[in-house]
Amino acid sequence: MTEVVIGVDVGSGSARAGVFDLEGRALASRTHPIAQFRPAPGHVEQSSADIWSAVCACVRGAMAAAQARSASPVEPCGIGFDATCSLVATDAAGGPVSLSTTGRDDHDIIMWMDQRATDQAARINATGAEVLRYVGGRISPEMQTPKLLWLAENLPRAFAAAHDFFDLPDWLTFRATGARSRSLCSLVCKWTYLGHERRWDEDYFRRIGLGMLADEGFARIGTEVLPPGEAVGQGLSAQGAAELGLPGGLPVSASAIDAHAGGIGLIGAQVAGGGTLAARIALIMGTSSCHMAVSSGPAFVPGVWGPYRSAMVPGLWLNEGGQSAVGSLIDHLVQSHAGRADLAADGADVFDTLNRRVATLSSGLAVPAALSAGLHVLPDFLGNRSPHADASLRGMISGLGLSASGDDLACLYLATCQSLAYGTRQIIEALDASGDYAIDLILACGGWTKNRLFLREHADATGCRIVLPEEPEAVLLGSAILGAVAGGAYPAIEAAMAAMSRAGEVIEPAGGAVRRYHDAKYAVFRRMHDDQMAYRALMATV
Repeated sequence: MTEVVIGVDVGSGSARAGVFDLEGRALASRTHPIAQFRPAPGHVEQSSADIWSAVCACVRGAMAAAQARSASPVEPCGIGFDATCSLVATDAAGGPVSLSTTGRDDHDIIMWMDQRATDQAARINATGAEVLRYVGGRISPEMQTPKLLWLAENLPRAFAAAHDFFDLPDWLTFRATGARSRSLCSLVCKWTYLGHERRWDEDYFRRIGLGMLADEGFARIGTEVLPPGEAVGQGLSAQGAAELGLPGGLPVSASAIDAHAGGIGLIGAQVAGGGTLAARIALIMGTSSCHMAVSSGPAFVPGVWGPYRSAMVPGLWLNEGGQSAVGSLIDHLVQSHAGRADLAADGADVFDTLNRRVATLSSGLAVPAALSAGLHVLPDFLGNRSPHADASLRGMISGLGLSASGDDLACLYLATCQSLAYGTRQIIEALDASGDYAIDLILACGGWTKNRLFLREHADATGCRIVLPEEPEAVLLGSAILGAVAGGAYPAIEAAMAAMSRAGEVIEPAGGAVRRYHDAKYAVFRRMHDDQMAYRALMATV
């Protein structure tokens, strides 16, 4: 018999499942797309039924593939789930409650990236409530209490009809087990639960206009709170087991947010010269990006979410920075650029084509990154998550000409990758300024780690070594680690991390002229934000 664990990850555009042995080596994985709906500007919704169907297909497919490759029967000992921090509502029977202005029952998820609650977030921030200290001083419309306030004010019938509000990772464990417990990871990071005190702040909910949740004893948003890695309920219910094609009663771990699962899969890897945990940051790069750092004590960093105790690694405090648009920004700029047509004829992946075009255009330069010297990007097209914590910020591009060729697109693509790297540098500098961190090592995972140009610019722009995991699907591995702990294969998350995660390739940053170039361009990056603030001040006089 081959004992395995299963990790399930639900991202913004797909669900994935991976089967791992107890040393953290992937045996098989499967991916299935999931739909997004955009019924109004700033509104982004999904269907829980669509997501669960995709999860079941992935798990069944991955387990079948793992069994086909194994000489002995494959036996799962546990399963872990992670997902984006999207909001799900269910009725008393566990069925969907529409959270959409369309009224459609299958639109029962408000996605993390949805911006409908921007005004509610601003009003919450204006209260100066004490709990805001634990989200970097300002709550984001990506988080759940602004979304709940929007629902109470704009869709009161839906708000009243909801028996439970879940973070999507917790809805997955509910759907799998029938248990309504919540994960400490989700509640601390996205719902303002004070995990270090094991309580909700009743005064906060009353001050912001959600006192009815306090009146109910917070029953609809979670009263049983479990740390990631702890087993949920009695394991897979009969229905969940049948749908997933797994044994009934299989241990299910309390869930994690997707980025946090990536942090679990990354941050404990042994790295030569890797120093302490306070010298490293986990960077999870996909549609958006998350920057996860842990410390022994609470670090209050303006504009950086947290500190959250035990939200990722037990006993340690987590700070979470991030960028709201990374892959989505690059996709938007590439797909909307007139020069895209010049690249289509190459017949290859567009980013492979762009990387080759950048290499050709910069081949005669002493510093290849200087191809973008006259072109500058501020990447806050979907607002700034960290360190400005300002959802109203918008993107800027300086240096455009009248040409819109494939070469122009290649230069813009390079400048955009660099701007995202400068955003990571700014987050690292904010963490270091707290005195609790001295980061010089980035452990990176996610789809963008497959892009060599993107990685090179991040290493050179930040001056940090970038370490890629031996197992590239680190988010899936993180969920599998949780499943392994829930299933009793390891006594604690720390032990499972040490046994199942390993470092792979290391990318060293360039110094000298390359570093001087990025220092200058980073100064422009910072000035662009200041300029946008100056523009606003000027327009406020009108």
